[in-house]
Amino acid sequence: MSIDFTPDARPAPLGRRVWAHATTEAALILRNGEQALLAVVIPVAILVGARFFGDRLGLGLDESAPSVLALAMWSSCLTTLAIATGFERRYNVLERMAATPLGRPGILLGKGLGIALITLGQVVVLTAVALALGWRPTPTLGSLSVALIVSLLAMGAFAGLGLAVAGSLRPEATLAVANLLYLVGMPLGVLLPVSRFPEWAQPVVAALPTGALGEALRAAALGEALGWPLAVAALWCAATLALAWKVFTWTS
Repeated sequence: MSIDFTPDARPAPLGRRVWAHATTEAALILRNGEQALLAVVIPVAILVGARFFGDRLGLGLDESAPSVLALAMWSSCLTTLAIATGFERRYNVLERMAATPLGRPGILLGKGLGIALITLGQVVVLTAVALALGWRPTPTLGSLSVALIVSLLAMGAFAGLGLAVAGSLRPEATLAVANLLYLVGMPLGVLLPVSRFPEWAQPVVAALPTGALGEALRAAALGEALGWPLAVAALWCAATLALAWKVFTWTS
């Protein structure tokens, strides 16, 4: 019997490399207190407010719960991704990682999967909190299927916008712009339904990815499957990802 001590310099399979990068990205985000505030504390506070004070504001729990799920996707896939990527560019982390077997495609796949894991965790936690507070959705298989597809497309659109911002601006500017977009986008279909806007503004809000996602989730909770959010989310997903591909640079 002979033992071979020859070093094996081959990298791990692509799937294992991407998964390791994704779990590392997710762990780093969870350690950040500011991101925890965006990911859980603010959405839970909105759910509690909707449960006990929503009737006074005309936004009850049944309407606010799916809106908060949309808010989780909006915050993680745009704000969290943009800020983290912006500072990684500043310290040349991306450039150095691109020289490893992970490569640039692996970095992007790992980032996308990491954000997806964070968002999935948010949705599970927030859904459990909403159900505990008394939310009782009545979805159907069709409405859930449409909502899932719209969610994936909208998350892609938000991620593309976040990468475009992070890949073209300085980290300080990325931090400011990402937080501003988060605040501006919250009422534009995410937390407020399109019907709450003036009649002239409704087509504008409905044409935004935030409006498409919010309306799709709220309709799905009532067992309705809307078709137009699919088209809106798909167009925005293609447009923002193409923009990110065009303007993203690996160093600041």
